[in-house]
Amino acid sequence: MRAESRLASLKATGRERRVGLQILVRQAGDVTVMDLQGRALIGSSNDDLSHELRRVIEGGTRKLLVNLSGVAQVDSSGISTIVRSFVTLRREGGSLRLLKPVGHVYEVLDLTRLIQTIPTYDNEKAALESFR
Repeated sequence: MRAESRLASLKATGRERRVGLQILVRQAGDVTVMDLQGRALIGSSNDDLSHELRRVIEGGTRKLLVNLSGVAQVDSSGISTIVRSFVTLRREGGSLRLLKPVGHVYEVLDLTRLIQTIPTYDNEKAALESFR
């Protein structure tokens, strides 16, 4: 299994401190899994998310699972980025699914009714099987 990682970091008092959003991209069979950790907010973290989603979609991914279990906070820009990718993949014959949104992230997705629009799973195995 090959994994690529992009980390958003901030230089603080002579040492690096991780902030924003960490993104790990991995393959599970023919499904690309994007594990997110941190906060998906307007600014560099959302820019990183948008760039990474575009990169995997333009690279030919048609089955994408976005793991939100490590995301503590998301704002409208993060939601917009995910929705844009969902629509792009759907238009190109692919699909995007969400995995394990929790806490505030779940509340935002539920409030915006995206939980009913974008297939969402609590279990990675079930989410991966749903692509078959």
